[in-house]
Amino acid sequence: MDPTRSMIIGDYLKENNIKPSYLRIKVMEYLLKYKNHPSADQIYKKLVVDIPTLSKTTIYNILNLFLEKKIVQPIVIEENETRYDADIRIHGHFKCEVCGTIYDLPIDISTLKVEGLDKFQVNESHIYFKGICYKCLQKNK
Repeated sequence: MDPTRSMIIGDYLKENNIKPSYLRIKVMEYLLKYKNHPSADQIYKKLVVDIPTLSKTTIYNILNLFLEKKIVQPIVIEENETRYDADIRIHGHFKCEVCGTIYDLPIDISTLKVEGLDKFQVNESHIYFKGICYKCLQKNK
């Protein structure tokens, strides 16, 4: 890990009231570096290569802490699969039903017309689409 990058990530964790342990920094570094909307299992499989004492429970605990502190957001497009995204800005997602890749989509919510929420407090919003991505469509031509 680049020491400068780990210091920046450590500072980011501190700003969000999270003690910047080595494992927490490694998980956040993975989320920021790869942007592949990984599952906890994918993060575990990648990090356990360099950290053989790592457990899946530790990964879940770190991700739950990050969710609690709102520095990652969950992506639940399929009911049996949670993915994680360190980009907490408002944006949408597209999941390819062929390859499973999840893509980020910029969304301008100021132009999105939603009626009936004026008496509610919205704490989260998720916009996602499912279909076949352009790469898989090109393979099938």
